[in-house]
This record gives sequence, structure tokens and C-alpha cells, in this order.
Amino acid sequence: MSDSSDNFRGALFMSISMAGFALNDATIKLVSADLDLYQIIFLRGIFATLLVGAMAWYRGGLFYLPSRHDTGIMVLRAVGEVGGTLCFLTALFNMPIANATAILQALPLAVTLAAALFLGEKVGWRRYTAICVGFIGVLIIVRPGGEGFNAYALWAVAAVGFIVLRDLSTRRLSPGIPSAFVALTSSIAITAVGGVLSLTVPWQPVSGGSLLLLAGAAGFLFFAYLFAVMTMRVGEVSFVSPFRYSVLIWAIVLGLVLFGEVPDAWTITGSLIVVGMGIYTFYRERRLVKAAAAA
Repeated sequence: MSDSSDNFRGALFMSISMAGFALNDATIKLVSADLDLYQIIFLRGIFATLLVGAMAWYRGGLFYLPSRHDTGIMVLRAVGEVGGTLCFLTALFNMPIANATAILQALPLAVTLAAALFLGEKVGWRRYTAICVGFIGVLIIVRPGGEGFNAYALWAVAAVGFIVLRDLSTRRLSPGIPSAFVALTSSIAITAVGGVLSLTVPWQPVSGGSLLLLAGAAGFLFFAYLFAVMTMRVGEVSFVSPFRYSVLIWAIVLGLVLFGEVPDAWTITGSLIVVGMGIYTFYRERRLVKAAAAA
């Protein structure tokens, strides 16, 4: 009964986390009608850094001196974080939110592949097949050369590459480094890059409404990360992980309600393929972990 309750809570936390990410994306897309990309990144970053900084202070991770090894890894991680943010928001501002979100769902498959290629993790033929089929799903969404092709979809694909760099770098950090400190340094890096780049474009007037939306976006993002952490502390990973794809439902609903965007049949088909292969990969990884533990 306890396991069932924990799984339910984990699934609920994961769904709330994904709702937070989708609401952040939708809010940012709304503000893009009035402000430049770099302005948005900079101003949202200020709000987000304050929230993350408060959390780091509360958890005692505000002041930490990383080793030289961890410092190098954190720089690499920041490059992935900043690059992923710039590429994904560029795509988000110029294509339907559901399409951009669907492409990003290839991330677990891409991380599994990159971990096998660069970290030497063992991946069997079943997961390699799932990865290949999943990437075919991404191609169906992007449709390069097709009538519905949007070149900005390539920015979303690039975002996946940068986020893979971020996630693999995170795996190489020392276990003792506080997560809140890592999150804070990444937030500061994104804000600083946004601030510098905002000087290269004309600064648009910022209304109170835009500031309120940006503060709201930062809040959604903060709680999304918070519930993502809470998710990993309850329930079985194999049961909880598939609920990360609930973000697609949120993206489709928000895109329809706020922007009048209706996903076409190709996007839905590609999304189902990517989600299906992602869930299968989670299942295989969990099964192998259990087999190794029983051996």
C-alpha cells in the first residue's frame, strides 16, 4: 500500500513539475510579443536567480568552493544550459509551442545515446533500436524539406544537443557538491549572458504587465524544478518517469487556448513515436537496474 501511495505521489509531483515547465514556456511566449529574446532571458533570469538564491541559502548551499575539477565541469554545464535556453526559446518564439515541446521530448533518448558514446555506458540493441525509431519520430515532427517545414525546428533540435551536454556534465560533478549551488550558478550564467546580449539590440520599454508575466514565468520555472527534485525522492523511477511526457498535453492545451495553435497529424504522430520510445527506454533501463541488483 505504501509503494502504491508513493508512486501516486511521485506521478502527481512529476505532472505538476511538467505543468510548471509548460506554463513557463507559454508565459515567455506571451511576453515575446512585446520584448526581445535577450531582454526576456535577462529579466526572467533576475527573478529566477533571486528565487534559486533564496533556496540555496535556505539549504546551506549559497556559499561553496568547488574543486578545480568541478569548476571546469560547471563551466561546461553552464555552456549547455545557456545554449539550450537560447536555442529552445528561439524555436519557441517562432513555432507552435506543442511542436517545440515535442522535439524536446527526444532528450531522454539523446542522453542515453550520448552516455553510451561518451561515458561508456552499456546500451543494448533494444535501446539502440528505440533511439533510432524515436529520432525518426523527431524527423516526422520537423519534416525537413516538407511543406510544413519550419526552419526554427532546427533550433529546438540544437537545444536538445546543448541540454544533453548539460545533463552529461551534471553526471560528472562530485556527489558532495550542493545541487542548489549548481542551479544557482547556472541561473547566474544565463542571466549574465542575457544581460550582455540585450546590449546588442534596441531595448524595448518594459511595462508592468510584462514584468508581472516574467516574474510569473520565473515562479513557474522554480516550482517546476522543485517538484522535479521532489519526484525523484518518492515512487519508483520506472513508474514515475513516463509522466514527464504529460508536458506535451499541457503544451497542446496551452497552445490551443492562448495562441490558437492546433497540432497537425504529422506532429501528433511524431510525438506519439517519440513518447513511446522514451517510455520503452525508461522501462528497459529500470529492468536492467533490477537485474543487476538481483545478480
